Amino acid sequence: MTPDLHEKLRLEFIIESPALRRAEDILSEAGVTGWTVLPAISGFNGRHRWSRGTDISMSTDMVVLICVGDSEIIMPALSELHALLKRHIGVLNITTVQVLRDAEF
Repeated sequence: MTPDLHEKLRLEFIIESPALRRAEDILSEAGVTGWTVLPAISGFNGRHRWSRGTDISMSTDMVVLICVGDSEIIMPALSELHALLKRHIGVLNITTVQVLRDAEF
């Protein structure tokens, strides 16, 4: 027996750590009920390599915020997240995913 799958959106937001609280507030205000934040260790943006190990202060650390939810909740938050990206270094992507436990999202 194959379990029922439910379509959701996955938002992955790589952003400077000083902007994390605002990103979390935007998602919370939109109705997102949960997310996970991970440290971004290093990266490359096409021109420059960066690494958490070479930063002088934590103010330039990058984090990855991941959340999964219904499009009716995720999509309205995009304009405010986009505005946040205009003021901070970061990347945002959204993908369609399948989840097993619909009620968890």
